[in-house]
Amino acid sequence: MQKLKTTDLNRVGIEEFREQDKLPVVVILDNVRSMNNVGSAFRTADGFAIEKIILCGITAQPPHREIEKTAIGATQSVAWEHYDDTLDAIRDLRKDGYQIIAIEQAVDSIMLNTFKPETDQKYALIFGNEVNGVSDEVMAEIDKCIEIPQFGTKHSFNIVISAGIVLWDFYAKLRL
Repeated sequence: MQKLKTTDLNRVGIEEFREQDKLPVVVILDNVRSMNNVGSAFRTADGFAIEKIILCGITAQPPHREIEKTAIGATQSVAWEHYDDTLDAIRDLRKDGYQIIAIEQAVDSIMLNTFKPETDQKYALIFGNEVNGVSDEVMAEIDKCIEIPQFGTKHSFNIVISAGIVLWDFYAKLRL
């Protein structure tokens, strides 16, 4: 077995990426405090070709050296916006036809493995603060809540691990 070289991967350039068909998903980061998590979210968003990331509240914004450490240039390819208030972002996305889904552990949440995204629907996926999760105010405004099944002793995944799991699941169900 031989690893592929970067030149063998035939990746698109930034302009081609911006023009290509995107997964109908927007990622909302609700008051994420770690710039490394923000950068990793950008890199994951690039990998699954989502529409954009919305950074809310205290979530740091590019350009920043700490974000770029993990984004490795994905802040240049992935469209992004900032909102001071996550609720304003949700309201704007809802007007544009997005279904608002929190990724959280909650009463009546839907397990990720049983959730079936619709091919004609746009989705906004909310990932919350590393300590407190998605805020109660935001939870009161969502359409659905998806939970990632877990089987160990810890009660949560890191936000970027959660984003990777959920975005892969959406990509696999909608595109593969």
